[in-house]
Amino acid sequence: MMVTRERIVHLLAQEPGKEVVAKGWVRTKRGNKNVSFIALNDGSTVNNIQIVCDANVISEEVMKDITTGACIAVKGDLVKSMGKGQNVEIQAKEIEVYGTADPNSYPLQKKGHTVEFLREIAHLRPRTNTFGAVLRIRHAMAFAIHKYFNDKGFYYLHTPLITASDCEGAGAMFQVTTLDLNNVPKNGEGKVDYTQDFFGRQTSLTVSGQLEGELGAMALGQIYTFGPTFRAENSNTPRHLAEFWMIEPEMAFYEIEDNMDLAEDFIKSLVQYALDNCADDLQFLNNMYDNELIERLKGVVNTKFVRLPYTEGVKILKESGVKFEYPVDWGVDLQSEHERYLVEKHFKKPVILTDYPKEIKAFYMKQNDDGKTVRAMDVLFPKIGEIIGGSQREESLEKLEKRIAELNMDTKNLWWYLDTRRFGSAPHSGFGLGFERLLLFVTGMANIRDVIPFPRTPKSADF
Repeated sequence: MMVTRERIVHLLAQEPGKEVVAKGWVRTKRGNKNVSFIALNDGSTVNNIQIVCDANVISEEVMKDITTGACIAVKGDLVKSMGKGQNVEIQAKEIEVYGTADPNSYPLQKKGHTVEFLREIAHLRPRTNTFGAVLRIRHAMAFAIHKYFNDKGFYYLHTPLITASDCEGAGAMFQVTTLDLNNVPKNGEGKVDYTQDFFGRQTSLTVSGQLEGELGAMALGQIYTFGPTFRAENSNTPRHLAEFWMIEPEMAFYEIEDNMDLAEDFIKSLVQYALDNCADDLQFLNNMYDNELIERLKGVVNTKFVRLPYTEGVKILKESGVKFEYPVDWGVDLQSEHERYLVEKHFKKPVILTDYPKEIKAFYMKQNDDGKTVRAMDVLFPKIGEIIGGSQREESLEKLEKRIAELNMDTKNLWWYLDTRRFGSAPHSGFGLGFERLLLFVTGMANIRDVIPFPRTPKSADF
């Protein structure tokens, strides 16, 4: 009977006493002229399986090609391990080398590497324990998001990546064009003639799927988007990327309280999923990078979030006696240092901040009766600051048009959005969760460039 390859995560959980095949990449090799020990990893777990190679069984010719980074197939017996930290190991009978890795040029040698160095070799960093763990958790979180919404009766809506509308009003968007940039067509006014472009108008990569998501919610009841979004901001910070992923649910008939309840339940269920399904990877990251990680994750799951009006939050910050880098006053957009003070120092638990001044929030948020604030809600987390931003949406056509006029926004690209308020408008709410911000929290990594396989940042689009 032919022995088929099994993944290392499954081999490590088995009882000894059978012939097995394992394939993977060599993490380390040590030993003497009689016996060698190979640590083999295939990406299925943060744990390696040990391969024991007897010099009488595996030839020196084969062994000399087995160096850190080489890819091999091993056939042998699964036996009880005498070594620490593992129950089983493989006593090798045959080894085939698929691909060698020259130790003089392969950059991932046994010594520890900084995350900064690993960003320079993002094409190889998934082979490290750290990034293997991060990427497996990233997969688990993506799956958990789809599972959560599916179980709650939401529909996954694919909103466009190419759009003519700027949801945020921020203007920092990547332009999409097929025009010849060396010979740009001009109109009679000397401006770019976009009628000759592919879509016949100026288009950009989306900063959010929300506006189209609202259209879906006003027909299907409750939808979510989950896809890449793009911001052309020159932000070289540990919290910003030019290309990142967003999860944006939109729900008809949800008031702001329903929105907050969903956001809290959603994020708790994701963190719980990570604790239940990524135990080995989380333990590794806890031991290596952030020894409070698992405790912090359990803390979030077991804590009722504080719900705090913006006005009260500002009052707490002003009375704190802390000298912040950015002064705080009513009407200012809170910075990460303010958000983290409220979460980490004052309440020592996640906070949902509500009822922000309308001047610092987007045009589509529902206005409160006081004429000064809107029904916004931001979920603030330890170490991260804002992780979710959302609101009840303004369902009144009159109020929405008035607000758009106040902001001098161009409505010609938004006629379809206003139609949802013109024909069968309804109370509705939604929020956005930055996927990478979630991953920063769940993995304990310090920089957002380390939770996405290939980060896109200013002046950097390698790999």
